Amino acid sequence: MTRRNRHRERALPLNSEEIDAPIATEIRRAIQSADHILAIVHTGPDGDAVASLTAVSLALSQWDKKVVLLCDDKTPERFHFLPRATQVKRPPYRGLVDLIIALDCGDEQRMGQSFAGLPFPHPPVINIDHHATNTYFGQINLVVDTAVSTTEILYNLFTDWGLTMTPELALCLLTGLVTDTMGFRTVGTSAETLHIAAALVAAGADLPLVTTQALNLKEFSTIQLWRSGLNNMQFEDGLVWTTITHQERKAAGHNGSSSNGLSNILADVDEAAIGAVIIEMGDGNVRVGLRCRPPYNVGEVAQNLGGGGHPLAAGCTLPGPLAEAEKMVVNACKAAIRQQSKES
Repeated sequence: MTRRNRHRERALPLNSEEIDAPIATEIRRAIQSADHILAIVHTGPDGDAVASLTAVSLALSQWDKKVVLLCDDKTPERFHFLPRATQVKRPPYRGLVDLIIALDCGDEQRMGQSFAGLPFPHPPVINIDHHATNTYFGQINLVVDTAVSTTEILYNLFTDWGLTMTPELALCLLTGLVTDTMGFRTVGTSAETLHIAAALVAAGADLPLVTTQALNLKEFSTIQLWRSGLNNMQFEDGLVWTTITHQERKAAGHNGSSSNGLSNILADVDEAAIGAVIIEMGDGNVRVGLRCRPPYNVGEVAQNLGGGGHPLAAGCTLPGPLAEAEKMVVNACKAAIRQQSKES
């Protein structure tokens, strides 16, 4: 087994079934010695991000720790069923902070203004994540890139600490597992993942509720956004992609920063190797979501474009204008398809 510890120069992957005991102890000591803890997740929060935030808040309350939850974007309403999900604040945050816990963030920039807007000097950062492209930006880094979700890592961490698995905590952790595996259907879902899910259900988590809220329900604005994206869809050389302008996004009533699953739909096209959704934001930047199936790898594509993620699901943010960003993404994806087709 190889291990990742707090020192970046010695950062190697942990196996998902194991938590490095010294790192777990170091994280515990840092938390227990902190008085003002701020937990931050990435912009455009998905189920794993929201679930990780709420799970940390619930878990650390067992040590009488109050955690302020922060994210650049609002919590999607379908995740309001999670305890404390409506308590997530948006920047700027002006309170005292002596410790930051970054959850489900592959790099420092993914925290957006929630982190960048904090006064200098920034307090120490505990980085807990499962993205293969994580940059180890924390002073303490617990990165398990074989875990299917950040909540899977948290489950093992909380178990290591001997915390009580209440039904509310189990509900949060199961939500992260379900959303990031699309209902236990993605590559990487293992027997361990299913064992953890079974333990969480046994602890009181409601699997049908999680599946309905996290996977099945869609806001009307999301369907409207998908309609624009599908109307603009193109297919060439194994790449299915679409662009959505800021005006189209506004017309749909969509205020988020992601396509809420449209990239998954494009990647499911039988003839496609990669699916890409390219969305123009109100600030002129362009958000890109990439998905694929083996043997292709969009994590490398996203990383080359300044982003990151997983081999089968990744993304990045590019400067506008939209047409230039689209050209860059399309060329990068087509080149990757040609190269990776040769290698497979």
